[in-house]
This record gives sequence, structure tokens and C-alpha cells, in this order.
Amino acid sequence: MGQKAPYLTLGKLPPNREEVETIKVLRQVSKAAAALAELKGIAKTIPNQEMLVNAIVLQEAKDSSEIENIITTQDELYKALTVKNTNITPETKEVVNYRRAIFVGFDIIQKQGFLRVNDIVTIQQELVENTAGVRSTPGTVLKNDKTGEVVYTPPQDKKEILELLSNFIDHYNQNEQDLNPLINLAILHYQFECIHPFYDGNGRTGRILNILYLILNGLIEIPILYLSSYIIQNKSEYYRLLNQTNKTGRWEEWILFMLKAVESTAVQTIDRISKIKNLLEKTLVKVQKESPKIYQKELVELLFEQPYSKIEFVVNRLKVERKAASRYLKELENIGVLRSYKVGRETLYINKELIEILKQ
Repeated sequence: MGQKAPYLTLGKLPPNREEVETIKVLRQVSKAAAALAELKGIAKTIPNQEMLVNAIVLQEAKDSSEIENIITTQDELYKALTVKNTNITPETKEVVNYRRAIFVGFDIIQKQGFLRVNDIVTIQQELVENTAGVRSTPGTVLKNDKTGEVVYTPPQDKKEILELLSNFIDHYNQNEQDLNPLINLAILHYQFECIHPFYDGNGRTGRILNILYLILNGLIEIPILYLSSYIIQNKSEYYRLLNQTNKTGRWEEWILFMLKAVESTAVQTIDRISKIKNLLEKTLVKVQKESPKIYQKELVELLFEQPYSKIEFVVNRLKVERKAASRYLKELENIGVLRSYKVGRETLYINKELIEILKQ
């Protein structure tokens, strides 16, 4: 579009039904819905849901932030969550904030069953740790990272931004056209990213809204499906299609991309959960067989909730003395379930096999 990319008036929702409900789209909806149904089913077979959420949410926080070129390592992340007063990089802090924002959003929809514009602002504020709120000063443009070319100019007037957000949230909470919710997810994600309502954190906020939408519509029950890994793998295509849809008003390619993202990510998550479940069962058997004196199901599950564990976590969960907690963790290290290492004055115990699964 050149350095002075014109602002293309962003239409309100919904788009014309015939433009979004094509034969190709409906075929892909069936595939994505089937994968989601399988994911929802396998997630229920994990008895400790918190264990599953904790494990997968942190990986999403890392992946989603990476899209915005906020790079950290799993090791740094777990240290930040486990060790008090640890020196963490600004990048790691942003990823930890993302994790917290997911849980804030999940808590909101569990309590009230819908979202308001103010709730979106709350989620974004958790991410960026400031209260600037919705953009009120003109001048925001989106540029190509490499060339500096302005590729998109979002709405500039705060009144218009708020009107578009109000229209967005109406369709987020109630699908008036009775569109398949997966088609609506693609439309909503496009709309939010084009409104670009904040100075910072728009992409990350939009990706959190995706998962909350799937939960609100009963497609999954807990926050375990995230599209960020797919977007990372297809980043240039993601931005190309966002831009193309904005320029042309043609929806099909964009919706197909998002539906394939849902299907692909669901399949990957099913595989990951299966591996976590198998490892949990294997670890329970191993501890019961090789260290029967310390065996407790709650202890083993804790090692999956907190892949980087420490004495304090065991004390709090099992209500035992520090001496006993230390003995449990050392014994688990002796039989090869955990690996320990020092961070400052603290000793962390790592569930190494689980970490390898989460890295995949």
C-alpha cells in the first residue's frame, strides 16, 4: 500500500452469509469439528484437569509471544514461575504475563458466561501491565518488519474503535446468523486484529479471545487448544491473508486457513495429551513399584502440574514437613523420575520426560 496506506473503512459484523459459508469452508468445518470433538473427549480422560491446563498453557504463552518476536526458553519460564526473586528477562516476564492473562480470561467466562468490552481491556492490561486502555491518540499504523512499509492503517478515532468493539462483542457473545461457531471464530479473529484497539498486545489478546470463544461455545471445556504454534509455522501466510481479506473483502481463504489451524492444532494436542497420559500412568506404576514407601498419587500428579517442582510445592500439596518433602523428591530423583539442579539457593526438581513432550 505504500508509506501512506489508506485507511480502508472496516465494516461491522456480520459479513454476508454467502461470502463465508462456501462449499470448501463447510467441508473444512466438518474436519475441524471432528478433531475438536476427539480432543474434548480425550481431555476428559485425564483425571486431574489442572495438571493438563498448567502443562499446555505455558507452552501456548511461549508460542503466542514468539509470534510477536518475544523470545524466551522453557527453562527461563519455569524458573520464573518457580523461584522467588529470580532475575528474569523482560521477554520471560511478558510470557508469564500472557499465562496469567489466559487464566484471568478463563476465570471471567466461568463466572459470567460471556465477555464484555471491559473484560477484553482487563485481559490486555494483564498482558502489558499498563492501563492505557483503548487507543485514543491517532497515528497507529502496522508496518512490514523488514521493509518498514506501512501495510495497514487501523481505525484511528476512539469513538469508532469503541463502536467496532461493541459490534464485535455482540457477535462474540451471540451468533445472530446461527453460523457454525468455527466459521464465526475466523471472522471474529480477523475483525479484532483489524480493529487493533490497543497500543500494544493486540495479537496476544486476540489469540486469548480465540480460546475463550471455543470454551464459551462448548467446543472444548478447558483452555488447552491454541493456534499459536500453527501461526508460527505459517506466519507469513497468516499476515498475507489478513491483509488480503482487508483489501478485497473475500473471506474464503482466510476462513479456510483458520479452520485448518484448528484441525491441525487439535490433532497435535490430542497426540500431546495421549503422551502425557501414558507418561503419567507409567510414572505412577514406576514409583509404586520402585519406591512404595513414598508412593502417593497426589505426589506424582504434582510433578505433572509443576514440571519444575521444589520442596515448598510438596509441603503445600501433601501437608508434610520439609524434611519429608525433601526425602520424597530425592528418592524420585534416585529412581530416575526427576532431575535436580540448583538455582541460587533453591533446588529445582525437573520432570524431564514431561518437559520433552511439551517441547514437541
